[in-house]
Amino acid sequence: MKILIVIPARMASTRLPGKPLADIHGKPMILHVYERAMAADCGPVVVACAETEIAEVITAAGGIAVLTDPDLPSGTDRVQIAADSYDPDKVYDVVVNVQGDMPALDPSIVKDTVAVLKRNPVCDIATAVVHTDNPREINDPNVVKAIITEKQRALYFTRASVPTGEGGIWHHVGLYAYRRAALDRFCAMPPSPLEQRERLEQLRALEDNMHIDVIVLDAAPDGVDTLEDLERARALLGAKS
Repeated sequence: MKILIVIPARMASTRLPGKPLADIHGKPMILHVYERAMAADCGPVVVACAETEIAEVITAAGGIAVLTDPDLPSGTDRVQIAADSYDPDKVYDVVVNVQGDMPALDPSIVKDTVAVLKRNPVCDIATAVVHTDNPREINDPNVVKAIITEKQRALYFTRASVPTGEGGIWHHVGLYAYRRAALDRFCAMPPSPLEQRERLEQLRALEDNMHIDVIVLDAAPDGVDTLEDLERARALLGAKS
């Protein structure tokens, strides 16, 4: 497999505008994510930038930035456009979507997610989950839950507190490894009814009978969606430095 990592980033976050350039110990958050993706040592890393400000930060650090239309409907569309711009001949047959708001990402998670595709040739998309029995996370609609089988195939994703009964839930981690053909297929489809209802684009793939498998993590990498999340990331990365 030849692997290309793409990090989608845009300034127009609803809950934390401008978050790719939020300062974390003297460095913009997007640069922390870029360095973590590079440390995975899986292949080249491209940042799909909706704005020139982000591109300037990446190129100044010696990285690869591709400007994309800020009006694209999703981060996945931004990933596909950047992948096709960097690799028009489709030499890379796996594209990993690393979210631009995970500054504390463990680089090994990227390799572990790609390994799911290597193990299962019928898998179209690989992603990650972590088990939690924290009531706050279970009841928080901003924490996406995955319904998975014992063989770690994804059946559904939702913002609701499911499944019911005793036990915790699977907290979905928004990192994806796509086979290149699966990424192209996904982006060619219109948004699906369940995707629009749940506001979760991975449901588009499931509604079209695409196969999604998961890797189970010991801990979830903290994403940054709010100012509180940003302060937590600053504290965590400060403790590690």
